[in-house]
Amino acid sequence: MMGRVTISHNLGEDSTNVSNIFIDEYMQDANDAQIKIYLFLLRMMSANLPTSVSALADKFNHTEKDVIRALKYWEKKELISLEYDVSGNLTGIHMEDIVAPQNLGRRKNDTVLRTVSSHRESSFEDHKEELPEVVAPSKPKYSAAQLRAFKQTEGANIVFLAEQYFGRPLASTEMLTLYYIHDELKFSDDLLDYLMQYCVDNHKTDFRYVEKVALSWSQEGIKTPKQARAEIYKHDPEVISIMKALGMDNSPTEKEGNFISSWRGELGFSMDIIAEACDRTVMATQKNRLKYCDSILRSWHEKKVETREDIARLDADFTADLKKKRSMASVSSINSKLRSDESYIRQSGNQNRFNQFQQNTYNFAELEEKLLDN
Repeated sequence: MMGRVTISHNLGEDSTNVSNIFIDEYMQDANDAQIKIYLFLLRMMSANLPTSVSALADKFNHTEKDVIRALKYWEKKELISLEYDVSGNLTGIHMEDIVAPQNLGRRKNDTVLRTVSSHRESSFEDHKEELPEVVAPSKPKYSAAQLRAFKQTEGANIVFLAEQYFGRPLASTEMLTLYYIHDELKFSDDLLDYLMQYCVDNHKTDFRYVEKVALSWSQEGIKTPKQARAEIYKHDPEVISIMKALGMDNSPTEKEGNFISSWRGELGFSMDIIAEACDRTVMATQKNRLKYCDSILRSWHEKKVETREDIARLDADFTADLKKKRSMASVSSINSKLRSDESYIRQSGNQNRFNQFQQNTYNFAELEEKLLDN
């Protein structure tokens, strides 16, 4: 039988301190996601670095709603406090001084360290109320025969698509996840297809992430790819920032989201180029700004624009071409006027307005002789 184990350390300065009270009193009741989020916040605080909900989600392969729920959990425990602006955007996370639960009335008012969410402008207006935990239907213990039957019958197309998207044969656990989403969460083939596309497009190839997104969509009552796209656009920071750049404060509809998504996906433009198109759109028109911006970007795409230098070159070419056309138009106008004036002028003789009429010629000597004869 083993005796006591002595723990020593060789920690350098690059370390994060965790309160013993947190370990003794709080950690045991928290789930894995909540513990990871809190420890990472401590680490970012100690390094004086900013973070965001999207960064936390990417770091731990969670959905953003998982992160929000974890933040709400620690806020309820009074270990952190969250700050929002008037639009409901998360602007700060205060790490509160931690005390034992029985001494909560004696919380200290020492300096509060802060971690600010920097680049993300995600709206939390819909999440100010306490969010319920996702109650996931329990996973049945599928037999090997059931999984094999799923792969060979109703799930054959889904399994084939999954192997194409993820670029590998599926492991049995991954097959189990697909079967669970299809069988228990009642995802249609189309919705499952879109779910996998969404995860792969976001470079998430871990099936634990696929399952978490599926559970989140199931809780939201999402049944179709169209509903899923609309939900995604509402929380896409780039879509939201582009909408704001165009002076549009509403939550993006599916059609608006598709427009903007095509600029990044189909046309392949960076946010910098899209921002320039938005600026020009706002200066040019008050109406139909999405379509106007779309026409600018598609014109740039045809002209192989990739950088702001390419845009400057096009602007210079346009200005030079415009000056040339104006110059040619001026010369043409002058020539046209000259040709018009010539129609009123005789080709010979004195060029005055009286010469426009036919003139008579007289022999004055002959006229004088005739008068004398009379």
